[in-house]
Amino acid sequence: MLVAQDGFIFGSIGGGVMEFTLVEEVQNFLKNKESPIFIKKQIHKGSIENGSGMICSGEQTVAFHCLDFKHTTVIEDILSCIQTGQNGTLNLTPNSFCFSKKQQENQFNYQINSNSDWYYNEYIGYKETLYIVGGGHVGVAVSETFVKLGFYVVVFDNRENLNTLENNNFAHKKLVVDYNDINNYIPEGKTSYVAIMTNKYTDDKLVLSKLLKNDYKFIGVLGSKAKLKTMWEVLRNEKHSQKELDAVSAPIGLSIKSETPEEIAISIAAQIIQLKNQNK
Repeated sequence: MLVAQDGFIFGSIGGGVMEFTLVEEVQNFLKNKESPIFIKKQIHKGSIENGSGMICSGEQTVAFHCLDFKHTTVIEDILSCIQTGQNGTLNLTPNSFCFSKKQQENQFNYQINSNSDWYYNEYIGYKETLYIVGGGHVGVAVSETFVKLGFYVVVFDNRENLNTLENNNFAHKKLVVDYNDINNYIPEGKTSYVAIMTNKYTDDKLVLSKLLKNDYKFIGVLGSKAKLKTMWEVLRNEKHSQKELDAVSAPIGLSIKSETPEEIAISIAAQIIQLKNQNK
């Protein structure tokens, strides 16, 4: 959470009375020439020592780190990392605020030995990428939704000068490709999510046939049950195994009777969030 001297605030550390109180504390610190770097424990239960004033259970430790002009380069490196789709690690200690291109597997790593001996490391960048195959109206709505959810979003289509693709200002990357080569554009892995929603059955089937043998965290196809039933029969005749077909979510999205592109995007987002967070 960023708190500036002019009152500007961005982000959140949980909200409620705790956040309000800590923001006031930070604003008082910013009036001084030098602001301290420290951590503060907050316990969310009753009126006790280190109590946050909130009635929910649990606790958290908040690190206070004052930034000034000497940290400009670090901030620029973080922004560049995010804007270019790269990854890195932010490191906080009582004596440092730095960023490196070194990557860590977990979103957060930390250790608190004492109030003067601690560190906090955070993965910076996009951990998950959603690859949308099909740049139509649903693709635009899905792009908007998943960007807000913190995914890196890439959209493909095989049509030149497609209005909805050109005007999709939400996706991080847009490419016009030959669907016969789609396999070359979507890397395998547990951070790759694939949503197929081309403008016709033959392209859906072509794309899926190119990707079926690959290992993704999620792959789904938009379409009616009747269309998908036909597609499955054709793919079986082409010697694709039932195990491969069972790995595909089709129709894509949770069944919430969605009709508009925006409603379909919400149903897809709900399904992928459920999968992404199932082991947390």
